[in-house]
Amino acid sequence: MTSEFVIALAGRAVYTTLIVSAPMLILGLVVGLIISIFQATTQIQEQTLAFVPKIVAVLLAVLLFGPWILTTLVDFTYNILNNLYRYIG
Repeated sequence: MTSEFVIALAGRAVYTTLIVSAPMLILGLVVGLIISIFQATTQIQEQTLAFVPKIVAVLLAVLLFGPWILTTLVDFTYNILNNLYRYIG
C-alpha cells in the first residue's frame, strides 16, 4: 500500500461519513431552527420543547434514510475489502 492509497482511503472515509450523516444533521438543524423561531415569537422557554422534536426528527430521518445509509456503508466497506484483497492477493 502506498501513501497515496492511504490518503485517498482516508479522504473517501471522511466523505462517506459526511454523506451518511448529512440527512440527520440537516433535518435536526431545520427542526431546531423552526422550534427556536417558534420559541422566540411566543416567548415559551421550555427546554423539552427544544429537544424532543429534534430527537423525533432525527429518528424519523434514520427510519426514512436507513436503507440508503446501509447501502452506502456496505458499498464503502466492500470497496475497502476489495482493494485490500487486491494488495494482499
